[in-house]
Amino acid sequence: MASPCSDSHSEHTTDEAILARLGYKQEFRRAFTPLEVFGVAFSIVGLLPSIASVLFNAMPNGGPLAMVWGWLVASAFIMCIGLAMAELASAAPTSGGLYYWTHSLASPRCRNFLSWIVGYSNTITSIAALASVDWACAIQITAAVSIASNQVYVATNGQIYGIFAGLVLSHAVLVSLGTQILARLQRLYIFLNVCLCFIVIIALPIATPSEFRNSASYALGDFTNLDGWPSGFAFILSLLAPLWTIGGYDSSVHISEEASNATTAVPWAIVGSIAVSAVLGWGINVSLAFCMGSDLEGILSSPIGQPMAQIFYNSFGQKGALALWSLVIMAQYMMGSSCLLVGSRQTFAFARDGGLPFSRYFYRINRYTRTPVNTVWLDALLSLSIGLLAFASTQAINAMFTLTITSSYVSYITPIVTRFAFKNDFKPGPFNLGKFSFPVAAIAVSWMVFMNIIFFFPTTPQTTAQEMNYTVVVLGGFMSLAVCWYYCPIYGGVHWFNGPVSNLVSVDKGQDDESTSEKTEKGERVDVLIVDA
Repeated sequence: MASPCSDSHSEHTTDEAILARLGYKQEFRRAFTPLEVFGVAFSIVGLLPSIASVLFNAMPNGGPLAMVWGWLVASAFIMCIGLAMAELASAAPTSGGLYYWTHSLASPRCRNFLSWIVGYSNTITSIAALASVDWACAIQITAAVSIASNQVYVATNGQIYGIFAGLVLSHAVLVSLGTQILARLQRLYIFLNVCLCFIVIIALPIATPSEFRNSASYALGDFTNLDGWPSGFAFILSLLAPLWTIGGYDSSVHISEEASNATTAVPWAIVGSIAVSAVLGWGINVSLAFCMGSDLEGILSSPIGQPMAQIFYNSFGQKGALALWSLVIMAQYMMGSSCLLVGSRQTFAFARDGGLPFSRYFYRINRYTRTPVNTVWLDALLSLSIGLLAFASTQAINAMFTLTITSSYVSYITPIVTRFAFKNDFKPGPFNLGKFSFPVAAIAVSWMVFMNIIFFFPTTPQTTAQEMNYTVVVLGGFMSLAVCWYYCPIYGGVHWFNGPVSNLVSVDKGQDDESTSEKTEKGERVDVLIVDA
């Protein structure tokens, strides 16, 4: 009988062989078990802190009805997206993921451009995700101070940005550590997030005073519209809450090269994280709907600055709310570290294929930690830059939340469409939907296109320049720069970007690990690398 060690070695050998067939050598340590791969996706979802972060969007656009039933509607469509992506991840588990699949499946006439667009939209998604998560965490910290001061303290934008900067920089230090440490932390993240969910689902109804308890008819059927849009459109706008919360499920794709048995672990992590989040998240929303009282305007205008924190304050009192809110902050902090972990791997992969400015400096593995420290700090610094939107207006900084969804949908839609729109020799991996592949993909793409259009609308029908939705400005500006650079005369990517580049070159023993970045320029372009794993 083979020992567990030999089984692990066999898995790693198979993973490395699959990666080599995709055109890359093994550079990371495969330290993530299937449970920990799931943990990355689940911790980025970060159910309770994420719901807390965007509850301000669901409550005024439908209230209890939107919170409870909007969650189920969105979850069904999110699962379709996850299933379509899981098939691609099973066929080609590589850190490049989305832009790699796009290049492999698209027509030779447009594959380089499409791969470029997906690479940049995925990059801005990673940066915006870290910025939005850490900004929400900073607000949650100031909410804790407000609770402790009996709602006397009100934070300024400058104070929130200072906390935000401290969070981002601390995450950069944490994610620069070794892969094995980061992998083991995922188990703690899973435990804390699940415990928080059950505390709210079970303890909140028990602790809530009678004056804040709602009837079933109110909790499951009341529609409250405070922002002025027609009721149907308001309900659709409320879906930002579940769509942002159950997001980032492609995160497991970007650690494919650090995962054991990646062809099955990665797709099941995508599907599993969505399924578990959908069920537990619905339970949280039902519990909140029954226990938040009926004065939604009072909750939204609370000096605490966080609707869920005010609900906890009403139900648990000052000390109980502060204790529970501290756990929410911890979970949100863990969520931020996972965002940076995943984002740095995606940025590393794109630099490995020469897609970023100064790619040779960002395609480097630290010789001590065996992690891409340069891209960790690149993503962190760019997130700090996006955070400066807070000094423009509240709507400008809130654009980070919708930007995370809209930019990610651009990068999700493209590879799913290219699989069916172009002639290619796609060979499914172990995770395969069979005859349901196309219908599921069609539903997923239609939904994403529709919601991307919706999320460019402002919060209210009557808006000013200060209150407009800046998502289209930030996303449009960033992607316009990417397109302009691609077609720039002489220096543009159209002249030199060839998509995924093989780095299967020999490295002499004793050679400096960081010098492998120079090998990229000698690699050969990868044409069709979707293989039967």
